[in-house]
Amino acid sequence: MRICLKINHMALSPELIRKYNQPVPRYTSYPTVPLWDNQLSTQDWENTVKTAFEQFGKEEGISLYIHLPFCENLCTYCGCNKRITKNHRVEDPYIEALLREWEHYLGVLGSAPKIAGIHLGGGTPTFFSPESLEFLISKILKSADLAENFEFSFEGHPNNTTWEHLEELAALGFDRVSYGIQDFDEKVQQAIHRTQPFEKVKEATENARKSGYTSINFDLIYGLPHQTIDTLAHTFKRVQELRPERIAFYSYAHLPSAFPAQKSFENHLPQEEQKRALYEFGKSKLLEMGYEEVGMDHFALPNDPLCLAKKNGKLHRNFMGYTTLPAKMLLGLGASSISDVWIGFAQNEKRIETYQDLVKNHQLPLIKGHILNEEDLEIRKLILDLICKGKAEVPFWIWDKLPQKNRQALEDFEKEGLLKLQNQYLTISSSGMAVVRNICSNFDLRMIENQEKKAVFSRAI
Repeated sequence: MRICLKINHMALSPELIRKYNQPVPRYTSYPTVPLWDNQLSTQDWENTVKTAFEQFGKEEGISLYIHLPFCENLCTYCGCNKRITKNHRVEDPYIEALLREWEHYLGVLGSAPKIAGIHLGGGTPTFFSPESLEFLISKILKSADLAENFEFSFEGHPNNTTWEHLEELAALGFDRVSYGIQDFDEKVQQAIHRTQPFEKVKEATENARKSGYTSINFDLIYGLPHQTIDTLAHTFKRVQELRPERIAFYSYAHLPSAFPAQKSFENHLPQEEQKRALYEFGKSKLLEMGYEEVGMDHFALPNDPLCLAKKNGKLHRNFMGYTTLPAKMLLGLGASSISDVWIGFAQNEKRIETYQDLVKNHQLPLIKGHILNEEDLEIRKLILDLICKGKAEVPFWIWDKLPQKNRQALEDFEKEGLLKLQNQYLTISSSGMAVVRNICSNFDLRMIENQEKKAVFSRAI
């Protein structure tokens, strides 16, 4: 017996916001990082990478995530792994380490791979000079082939993404850029230490289009200090002027125990119901502007490949969010980066100097990982289908394995109008997408068995 789940979209009542605003994973992976078993040797990981490459990587190609962790200034809201410095002499030794790590993986793969995608993340990738980025990417590309429909993208800071950055990367095949905007209100920007005038964002956006970039994404965040409906209205008015192809509208994750700089503004954060109202307002503005909801946090114009992938049932989600790339293999290069080869995960050493030393000594700089068993793989597919397609077939063994508490939770969803159970089908109502993370967590057998680790996740709403 299989149970089919379908998801539609609408808003939540204040009572349900209070009930479901609990710590739950964002499900950029399954199992989520805090629940990996971490019994992973270098040899285990190399064997897993080799197996994945032989099974599907050779045909599909592989993607690369390259973590560039340096920033000149601290954005106090940020939860990324970063190093604050104005010393650009750090660029050369870090790039040397990245290339050494890539060379190690080439040895593991045994033959030149096809590159289906490259994403430069951070930190601030445009901290690096255009010449440094050109050197890094060209070296990688010379050692590999290109997949037919490759997709190269990078994250740019509007304040330091120059015309030269855009031109140099475009010449290498990059045609997608994501700008970290967060909010256009000056008071909000000052509170999170992310001051960037609208004119700089406009210049960076227009320069990208002039350089041939076909997709521009704006990262926006709701739930920031001093945000109100009025300030958000101003932000979306500015967004409408520039009309990027994609919008990522993220919930601010407040984790001051892990990121102490967040304590500087925590007395000015909107409360639960206020925060959800900010999201509903922002979503309504995006829909008015002609964007379509792709999935959790993500919106795109109707003719954007993300929208088309969703309509065609080909949307995928990984550590970078939603993607259209078919490649199941994602190798992470750089400090703290995460690799996902579908049948296994691994994360690199977070400390930059330690990472560089390990790679210099011809070691993969791994600190944790997880090899998925058959149960993990089925649940992973279930959760991905829920988040990407809005529907999934649930193998009966998963349903049968759920504790009574989780079955009761699903029955509660039904009583609250979030789910409808009929025969062997479970349909999520129009307000259910707001709690899709909560819904997925009821099928998360790893978390069910490790409830004490639940508090490490950000809140759902």
